Amino acid sequence: MEDVSVHATPVLEETFYILSKKNTVYRVKLTEKGLSLQKESNGNTKTEIIRINDIVGCRCMRSKRRSAGACACHPNAIRRNNLRVVEENSSEQDEKDISAYLYIYAYVLKKYRVKSGQKRERMTITLRFRSFDKYDDNMREAQKWRLAVKCLIKNKSIPRSVLTSEDSQVTAQTFQNLEERKLLVLLNPKSGPGKAREVFQQRVVPVLAEAEVGFDLHVTKHANYARDFVRTKDIYQWRCIVVVGGDGIVFEVVNGLFEREDWQKALKELSIGVIPCGSGNGLAKTISYAIEEPFDQNPILISTLAVIKCRSAPMDLVRVETKSQFVFSFLSVGWGLLSDIDIESERLRAIGGQRFTVWSVARLIGLRTYRGKLWYLPVSGCKAQSPRNYVGGLTRSASHCADTGSKPPDIFPATSYTPVHPSRSYHDSINSRYRPFQGADCDEDPVADSLSLETSLGHALEELTDGDDSGRPRLDSYYSAASRRSTYFSTAGSEYRSVADNGSYMGGQGGGDIQPRRPNSNVRMYGPPSQLPALTQPVPDHWSSIEGEFVLVHASYLSHLSSDCLFAPNSKLADGIIWLLVIRAGISRGQLLQFLLGLSSGTHLLIPQAEMIPVTAFRLEPETPGGHITVDGEVVDYGPIQAELMPSLASVMSM
Repeated sequence: MEDVSVHATPVLEETFYILSKKNTVYRVKLTEKGLSLQKESNGNTKTEIIRINDIVGCRCMRSKRRSAGACACHPNAIRRNNLRVVEENSSEQDEKDISAYLYIYAYVLKKYRVKSGQKRERMTITLRFRSFDKYDDNMREAQKWRLAVKCLIKNKSIPRSVLTSEDSQVTAQTFQNLEERKLLVLLNPKSGPGKAREVFQQRVVPVLAEAEVGFDLHVTKHANYARDFVRTKDIYQWRCIVVVGGDGIVFEVVNGLFEREDWQKALKELSIGVIPCGSGNGLAKTISYAIEEPFDQNPILISTLAVIKCRSAPMDLVRVETKSQFVFSFLSVGWGLLSDIDIESERLRAIGGQRFTVWSVARLIGLRTYRGKLWYLPVSGCKAQSPRNYVGGLTRSASHCADTGSKPPDIFPATSYTPVHPSRSYHDSINSRYRPFQGADCDEDPVADSLSLETSLGHALEELTDGDDSGRPRLDSYYSAASRRSTYFSTAGSEYRSVADNGSYMGGQGGGDIQPRRPNSNVRMYGPPSQLPALTQPVPDHWSSIEGEFVLVHASYLSHLSSDCLFAPNSKLADGIIWLLVIRAGISRGQLLQFLLGLSSGTHLLIPQAEMIPVTAFRLEPETPGGHITVDGEVVDYGPIQAELMPSLASVMSM
């Protein structure tokens, strides 16, 4: 865990005791840095911090009505019985129990036990408020903590009047001021192996519910559905666009934005978030790679957390022109081996990302070469990456360019908050009961999968806490042991549903062998104008050129072409560089196999025939017929093509 100062000024604080160990005291503080758990036992002090950046949300609950004979208000009831809670306004609430519960949900970085590295694990902190002799007073205290946590998550100032006021209406008004627009979620049910809907319902919706983030879900029904949607709808009613699928639906959304007359406003106000459910997932992996998040252990969770945080990071786009159209690309332009593998393996889409491996073997056996001409405009001050001058290609911190002055993308503070209707989580559908803590020593690390803290009614009312001048009876606090089992406590039915029409769903872009359906085939494309000569005109004399036989020419502006393909190790989201990889004819199949195997780690650039050239524009004219040219994995006209960088034109959601 990150070392956070324990001397930060607390916003709220409370003292707790372990019932079984009278000499152990827990001082719990909420500061601007996080939730501090300071354990004092026999003269020793140990502090654990749950960072604010790791907390996604919190919500207030109340005990559920129990069967006859159960006593919810007993100090040890939380340990002896299974705790059931409901929303505070539920008809099933137990009016005999004066306790108010605050559940705080966090996803903390922990060391991965199976192999080296880290992963994010879910943790719940349960604050049971029963210091006062009335439920309304306890709930008011819980709401203060909830409001303070939410303000800190959103990087908002906490109104001091709320923390000192006894008027619940003041707190309610502050919550209303935090509310913001919902997310627009566009889901392609045919992406990758075709499980995007199940993944979203079971693994994304529960986390959105914990963060109280509202969303409107639209499921694509045919190719270019998402593209037409963002082009024609009033997208400003949402605060950002989240795509659930692969890179194909991202391509649709990006180009749909450029088909709007107000494309500049749309790109400025709406960031794009990605929940990876496709075969490649290059953008999702690149975002996590840039912020050093452990993507591989749980890519869905990491991407969902980025959506929740909703912090914008700039991203370069590339304007690509063919003989019949121009489009905007966020990922890559390819010709030759890698494009052949991508397109021809579509028939194996049902097996997911493994289709690329299978078809790579096929293309190695039947190796093709293509003749053509390549012109490019090198980045000033940068050299082509090869074994002789490859700088930092296998390390994250090395500089890729000495004189460009490029910087990593800026991450801006989150400012978005919007509530969601109560949602029953996937974990609840498996086991909705609270399991008591078993087999753990209280002296272990207090930050476990789940912590329960409670105040107690075990002392007489006259034992008031010092400094409480509210006039309300308040008692000492107690700490109780908790369950290691992570559980959601939301109790309402799931709000996962599509607001699109029912019917048979077809794949989106890249979602199977279907023909695109667009209501208007003559849609106009907008965007910044090109600074390059037309395709029918010669390139400037100062451009470099290569002519001959090629195995592949592939350009990328992201670090990863897919989740397991580290194509350009030094690339950043907004570095102003197109990374152009060229392999000419003459490479042996053995060397080409090493190249393909090295794509997962970035060592493919150590192959002598692999030349990586940093450029800002290029033009390609194939002469051999029968190949594939792809833009972001989608086939475009086979023939002359040119591309130019548009720096920091779009923005993506990051943590």
